[in-house]
Amino acid sequence: MFTPLLICVIFLLAGFIQGITGFGSALVAIPLLSLFLDIKSAIPLCILNSLVITTYLSLKMKKHLDVKKIAPLCVAAVPGIIVGSTILETVSSSIIRVWLGILLVAYSLYSLLSRPKPKKLHKLWGYLAGFLSGAIGAAFSAGGPPAIIYSTLNDWGKEEIKATLSGFFLFNSYIIATAHAVRGLTNIEVFTYFMISAPVVLLGTVLGSICYGRIPHALYLQIIFTFLILMGIMMIV
Repeated sequence: MFTPLLICVIFLLAGFIQGITGFGSALVAIPLLSLFLDIKSAIPLCILNSLVITTYLSLKMKKHLDVKKIAPLCVAAVPGIIVGSTILETVSSSIIRVWLGILLVAYSLYSLLSRPKPKKLHKLWGYLAGFLSGAIGAAFSAGGPPAIIYSTLNDWGKEEIKATLSGFFLFNSYIIATAHAVRGLTNIEVFTYFMISAPVVLLGTVLGSICYGRIPHALYLQIIFTFLILMGIMMIV
């Protein structure tokens, strides 16, 4: 009885966070969903809701989208998604949960402690980031870190970074959702929960977009990454 309500609350928060930052919905939703859903149901559900989030954000940020920036990420993501979907289908849920916890802690610590100077990176780094993002996204529904690190290391403005991430995650989410459907990971239960939570995640994304730019960005990210470290440790333990 309470499961649909909890799912809606979680995706309202997840949509709100990604509406502000351009990423992070899965990194927040998956740890919370995995407390009462099997991880192999939580991941396809999160991917379906990411379709709603990324479609809205990409339309909103379309004037800042640059195909040249997004293309290396998208091209390399396809083989990565194939690898990641195979991992999700064959590896046990407990192993996936532990590795996701490690991923959350490692990425959050990197974001809090490292302050690399922006520079113009070679496109090869974009292909590597795309492949890793595709694999991690299909396996853990948390493929953001490689693409986010690549985008933030480049000498791009805030609008360019958010637009690039939104466009890439839009492409990634549609490909991953298709791969999950083909492999039978998106079942009736998952699709039912998606239909219930989709309007709520859209509401959260709209509210987050309204708040975008009004909250001190650096401080907000520090709070989010600290929260994710605690969630990652909880998943590992």
